[in-house]
Amino acid sequence: MDRLPTDGQDPGAPDGSGVLETRLIDIGRERFAREVWGREPLLTRRVEGFADLFSAGAVDELISRRGLRTPFLRVAKDGSTFPDASFTAPAGVGATIADQLDDTALWRQFADGATLVLQALHRTWEPVAAFSAALSGELGHPVQANAYVTPPQNRGFDDHYDVHDVFVLQIEGTKRWVLHEPVHPDPLRDQPWTGRRAAVAEAAKGRAHLDVVLEPGDALYLPRGWLHAAQAQGAVSVHLTLGIHTWTRHGLAEQLAQEALALLAEDPAMRRSLPLGVDGPDAELDTVRERLAAALAAADPTPRFHRARRGQGRPAPLGPLAQLAAVQGLDPGSTVRLRGALEARLEGARLSTRVGWLDLPEADLPAVARLLDGGVRTAGELGTELTARLLRAGVLVPAAPVTAP
Repeated sequence: MDRLPTDGQDPGAPDGSGVLETRLIDIGRERFAREVWGREPLLTRRVEGFADLFSAGAVDELISRRGLRTPFLRVAKDGSTFPDASFTAPAGVGATIADQLDDTALWRQFADGATLVLQALHRTWEPVAAFSAALSGELGHPVQANAYVTPPQNRGFDDHYDVHDVFVLQIEGTKRWVLHEPVHPDPLRDQPWTGRRAAVAEAAKGRAHLDVVLEPGDALYLPRGWLHAAQAQGAVSVHLTLGIHTWTRHGLAEQLAQEALALLAEDPAMRRSLPLGVDGPDAELDTVRERLAAALAAADPTPRFHRARRGQGRPAPLGPLAQLAAVQGLDPGSTVRLRGALEARLEGARLSTRVGWLDLPEADLPAVARLLDGGVRTAGELGTELTARLLRAGVLVPAAPVTAP
């Protein structure tokens, strides 16, 4: 089944190209995939501004008015991260939870040169959430979004590398980025730069691969493993970092191995105890290798892969009141569509989604299959009983009727 559209998703250009091509790169998707993705950095100058996604005003609102708690914010200066207690406090009557952001403390730290890192904006700021969901759908990998707010002539972090790819989107101000080639190409998620501090520090002394100042509207793609450090220039810098948590062959191998082990758990010979007084594994290894190889050949990691994939994201927002009104007002003319970002798949007679699974009678399967293209349907077309069931399950959401052009 094809990947589905996402509620609130930026539709890209009228020709159907997505946010990657229209907002982040200027070399075309195919060339980016062939020459750049996972291989080397790419600087794109002012394809389009990003004021519609984020701004300095958004920073102030999130910090001062939204009641955010840790870990939605980090504070760092000169490579050190501040303790949460230094910028959090209770918020008065009715909001006494102690780890809410303290805007006064944050102002003082920012004025003293600290960088503010607003984390997980794909959960707290709708324009960024919609953009991140759209990009994730195009790339086929989970996307998270952080904002980095740095005072003039300061930097929050020393040279380091990330274990995920990133797109840096310069929002306001300017920031100088200095990039060096990897000391450990394509690091896995459990291989952070802190395990190679000495090599990173030594490599950062060498000639830079790229030394560039980003201006508002610029975008920089950085594959995982590439060393980087960034410093604000003559004004406050605000940039978004879109972290791409790429699936790898190693990750797929983990899924395959887990499925093979599950098969071996059903093999009585593999559950049998080793001989009494065994002094080592050597006598059993040939048998284990043979049966493990057979299990690997028979294993199908696809269902496990999709379950893991669904677990790494969230469906599009759902309003309980609007949903209840849709259920109560349902009639054959009611229009609905599949909820966005569900990662929905028909697996036989089972509809698997990020909000759970439903076993369906055979008679309903053609109607559900039609839903998976993301189009708007009527309850009469689908069947009002099926429509009501899917609305209650949070799989369908109300939709505006499609009008003829």
